Amino acid sequence: MRFSPSFLQDIRDRIPIADIVGRRVTFDRKKSNQSKGDFWACCPFHGEKSPSFHCENQKGRYHCFGCGVSGDHFRFLTELDGLSFPEAVERLADEAGVQMPAFDPKMAEREKVKASLYDVMDLAAQFFRDQLQTADGAKARAYLRDRRLSPAVQNEFGLGYAPSSRSALKEFLGSKGVEREQIEACGMVVFGPDIPVSYDRFRDRVMFPILDARERVIAFGGRALSPDVPAKYLNSPETELFSKSNVLYNYAKARKAVGRDGNLIVTEGYMDVIALAAAGFGNAVAPLGTALTEMQMELAWRVGGEPTLCFDGDEAGIRAANRSVDTALAGLKPGRSLRFALLSDGQDPDDLVNNAGPEAFKEVIESARPLADMLWARETGGRTFDTPERRADVEREIFGVVSRIGDDNVKRHYQQDMRDRLQAFFGTGQKKQDNNFGNARGPQATGRGRGDGSQKRLAVSDSLMNSALVKKRTNLPPLRETTLVVGVLNHPAIGIQHFDEFSSLKIEHPSLLQLYRALLDVFASAGEAGDQPTPESVRRSIEAHGLGEQLNVLDAQVRYNRIWQAMSEAAFEDARDGWLQAHSLHMRSHALNIELKAAKRACEEIGDENSFQRLNAVLLEKQKEEGTEALIEGFGVSSGRPVSGF
Repeated sequence: MRFSPSFLQDIRDRIPIADIVGRRVTFDRKKSNQSKGDFWACCPFHGEKSPSFHCENQKGRYHCFGCGVSGDHFRFLTELDGLSFPEAVERLADEAGVQMPAFDPKMAEREKVKASLYDVMDLAAQFFRDQLQTADGAKARAYLRDRRLSPAVQNEFGLGYAPSSRSALKEFLGSKGVEREQIEACGMVVFGPDIPVSYDRFRDRVMFPILDARERVIAFGGRALSPDVPAKYLNSPETELFSKSNVLYNYAKARKAVGRDGNLIVTEGYMDVIALAAAGFGNAVAPLGTALTEMQMELAWRVGGEPTLCFDGDEAGIRAANRSVDTALAGLKPGRSLRFALLSDGQDPDDLVNNAGPEAFKEVIESARPLADMLWARETGGRTFDTPERRADVEREIFGVVSRIGDDNVKRHYQQDMRDRLQAFFGTGQKKQDNNFGNARGPQATGRGRGDGSQKRLAVSDSLMNSALVKKRTNLPPLRETTLVVGVLNHPAIGIQHFDEFSSLKIEHPSLLQLYRALLDVFASAGEAGDQPTPESVRRSIEAHGLGEQLNVLDAQVRYNRIWQAMSEAAFEDARDGWLQAHSLHMRSHALNIELKAAKRACEEIGDENSFQRLNAVLLEKQKEEGTEALIEGFGVSSGRPVSGF
């Protein structure tokens, strides 16, 4: 039913929102200000280690600065506890002492019918549990015993047995006063105009109750015990209580088992969930016989930012994983993604934990692959790219898929990640030139090979840094200068250990010079305070100078050109050695530029043979410097990227 704004506001005014939120979170005492009604906590909607979830009594609102969720009293209960909006209103109105408005007669009747259906489902669940312990339930008990499910586990999940009779459940419910219309509304019988007498939907099956977020029975799943039955697994039909695309099996229990910093494990079926719970993985859920839907992903993301989807490693499992990639794209946001764990062909989680133990499954989960890896593997696997057209085709397909990502920021990072992978896979190297000019300049910088496993040299020289590829935007600084500044940003220890070298850099580009000076201020302030700056603290300081956007542009410049030793992922030893070599080449290049200007001026002013000889000598030295590769023994090993030169 509809509620007037004044009625809802009256409830909000009577109950501080911190009272509602505080039942599900522990407020951070240091960050919160109780006297002002201002509270901070770790977000109950996604796993995090530091408080980014804020609620304010004065406004009656909450907001998480990590995952972006926000709302009021009612939204909190509908999102976290799975209540319908009318249920949330009724609960809080009762708590606030506010009388509920009169229901619309039709709505009241519908709610009454719906409430009665929960009672019918509870009766059916009890009937199935009781039948499991009868003589007819012996084969069901034997099946569960063979699946290594103890009586305690069976009881925890409310497992039962539906007898083979066509009317056993119907007659039981009728004896309890349940009306025919209620039995039909719950989906417990098959009926219709062409069926003279309705009959039990579930017969001779092991029964799995399906619960909603409030742990109420809303449906059943049944596993056939006879091999002759067409449908091995059978779910309840869609009813007033149950929509299978909006439900995850074991969601209510798994959400509680996750804890503050965890994520859900999404498996393919009931038995996987139950076997994992018995093995100590209580945070497992499963869709109900269908591919994971957007709503089911949303439910998983409410618990943690990176649920792990666990699939069999066979073709069907990989197809299911790939469908999940497509379903997830529109919902990706900062801090919200998926990981994928693929088991060996022919295995499922149930097999693995029973045959190899919990540790084996834990290893599989810990080695799960990020969504970006799955997308890349799907688009490039089993294909050849031996022509420009084929390479252009896969690039078109990859960026077409990435374009479906809803969040612009995440989309931008995926575009960059895929661009980096394509560049590494196909290579962007230049061949040595055969003409005299090319020979005079020395060897040109080359990138990686075309996926054949060969590693070619990556030279940091002006010929690379100032190439047409690098300077697609004429306002970008020379790449070597950018590399030297960004390298210290990502590895502040370089600036500390080699402050003299860093402070003596010759930076000419105006925007880069502004950033460089701000970075010098950061190191100077840290030195006075005795602090050890981290990449995070340095970036915060740069952003405080209003230079965050410039920093993002420079980051992109370095990543686009795959100057990996300046990136944050590089091992410190490689970052330091690469930086020192780049610094040496940069300072030598700067000195040669000064000499070149002086030699040109001498030729213009004096014009004798000595001045021309000097100019030629400087030009030759400049050409040699541009083709220099600074060879370092073992360079790149620490970062897992051994190359013969830098």
